[in-house]
Amino acid sequence: MLTSVFIAAVSLALFWMAAFTLWWQMHAWRTPEVLASTRFSSPDGGESLSFSLLLPARHEQAVLDHTIQRLLESSHTDFEIIVIVGHDDPETTEVARNAEARDPRVRVVVDHHEKKNKPKAMNTALPHCRGDVVGVFDAEDQVHPELLAHVDHAFRTTEADVVQGGVQLINFNSSWYSLRNCLEYFFWFRSRLHLHAQKGFIPLGGNTVFVRTKVLREADGWDPNCLAEDCDLGVRLSSVGKKVVVAYDSDMVTREETPGSLMSLMKQRTRWNQGFLQVYRKKDWKQLPSFGQRLLARYTLMTPYLQAVSGVVIPLNVAIALFLDVPVGIAFITFLPAVTALVTFVFELVGLHDFGKQYGLRVRFIHYLKLIVGGPFYQVLLAGAAVRAVWREQRGRNDWELTSHVGAHLTEVIREDVPA
Repeated sequence: MLTSVFIAAVSLALFWMAAFTLWWQMHAWRTPEVLASTRFSSPDGGESLSFSLLLPARHEQAVLDHTIQRLLESSHTDFEIIVIVGHDDPETTEVARNAEARDPRVRVVVDHHEKKNKPKAMNTALPHCRGDVVGVFDAEDQVHPELLAHVDHAFRTTEADVVQGGVQLINFNSSWYSLRNCLEYFFWFRSRLHLHAQKGFIPLGGNTVFVRTKVLREADGWDPNCLAEDCDLGVRLSSVGKKVVVAYDSDMVTREETPGSLMSLMKQRTRWNQGFLQVYRKKDWKQLPSFGQRLLARYTLMTPYLQAVSGVVIPLNVAIALFLDVPVGIAFITFLPAVTALVTFVFELVGLHDFGKQYGLRVRFIHYLKLIVGGPFYQVLLAGAAVRAVWREQRGRNDWELTSHVGAHLTEVIREDVPA
């Protein structure tokens, strides 16, 4: 009896989690009206804001200059680029200094912290910002030249405090896991963030995010000890009622590359998970005004715990269901998560088709096959990263594990572009 109750409880919990995940994945596609509301509106040609674009770079000499050049091609007329480099990183500093010498819109700020991370670097640069709005980009970003004009228009027409733009991993053909990693970003920025903005609680993304400088300084910048400083900032600003607008346009998204190895992906996902746990423990989310917002925040920030538990419980639950004699009704309940997972697979196939269509990429039969076959292995990877995050958090290990970049997103698109 106790075994049956355990199996039923676990199966129902897994079913609810899978159903909720499917619900937010489908948010942007529920109606044409919702889909239309997620897009940037066309700019009217006016400009009223100036931008300070932060570009933290550490051991990024291979991709930094390309990113700076892309930002300098912006159609907006009033912006500065502040490249933040470490005092112990001469290779990246040389690239940044050369760009500074070529164009007066580029400035270099040196971070002298002994233990370096992204929030400390950006806090170092914040006093140097002259613009009305601070924007954040990563050193490998490929930024659309019209993006700042669209963001300027979004601030003016919505009176937002924060504008979150879209980010998309694009090198879906680099490895089996890059396909799923790209699709994760597609669903996150295309759909889920819009739901969070609508509900008044949003964990912001780490780049292509724009915050009014005054608001950012009032919030004392970023938490220097948080491994998900972007999520933390979003939670703190949501908690004090700041207005966040999310806008997505496949032409305007910032393009990036997936981590170059499974271990790199594991470390990146571990850092994000651990950062979410840190934000949960800070309890700023408890200041959100409504019960529904606090419930959404609790579930979102506890996702690493839930993934870690799922990673341990699912194999155990399957083994018990297969090798122990349980009543027919309990056996039926154990199939509920599988049904939801099957529906999610179907929606992911549709999403992959939409992803290829929006970005002009040739999605072949082999990619659909990889998506299905790789699904279980990718979930094991995510569960492993969640377990590792919980393990590190419990032991006070909070050092920043850097994700290296080689520029795969700069060449893969050319190779996979659909001929005109």
